[in-house]
Amino acid sequence: MHIFPSTFTFLKELKENNNREWFQEHRADYDLAHQNVKDFVGEFIVALSKIDRYISEDIPVSKCLFRIYRDTRFSKDKTPYKNWFGAGISVAGRKLNGPEYYLHIEPENSFIAGGYWRPEKEHLAAIRQEIDYNGNQFKQIITATSFTKFCTLNNDDKLKKAPAGYDPEHPDIEFLKLKSFTASKALSNTELSNDNGQGIHHLLAFAEAMYDFKLFLHQALDEE
Repeated sequence: MHIFPSTFTFLKELKENNNREWFQEHRADYDLAHQNVKDFVGEFIVALSKIDRYISEDIPVSKCLFRIYRDTRFSKDKTPYKNWFGAGISVAGRKLNGPEYYLHIEPENSFIAGGYWRPEKEHLAAIRQEIDYNGNQFKQIITATSFTKFCTLNNDDKLKKAPAGYDPEHPDIEFLKLKSFTASKALSNTELSNDNGQGIHHLLAFAEAMYDFKLFLHQALDEE
């Protein structure tokens, strides 16, 4: 299974013609692209279930995919559609307060990510406490060759100062400042649209490389 070149073409043209009239005229193209992404994500879920005990192959794809329609109520940008497809993969589909995977499909800007984006207050405190207690384990995970070869730790979403209760001189203060705990890998159009099945392979290579990182987060939340 792979992302069809026509799916990228549709998204590129949608970006250039982001209006309801054009979208309705190309509704059939959208339906084909949406089904392609749905099939691709479904195959990825099944493959993930074989390496991640927190993922079941029975997770409904429909609960993972994000709608292409934008919520423009509170935005200055009134274009009605997203020019990408996205899927959040977890036990609760795209609506989980916990570690998950996120797949973003956009021409020349696709990526796969995993971890916990913007944890709720109690979860954030628990993850910081786990890093405080087991900082060496955390650093070993994110500096392991298996991790750095396929993953980039996203460290730009962070506090400017030490979080309350932590010494600014703490040896792991830069990690404790993080507000999100995620890793990602950029994906080219070619990597995803190669019809020899390598698209799923690239996603699995990332998932396997960041699995210890994800397990650390589950451990912090006492999720066995």
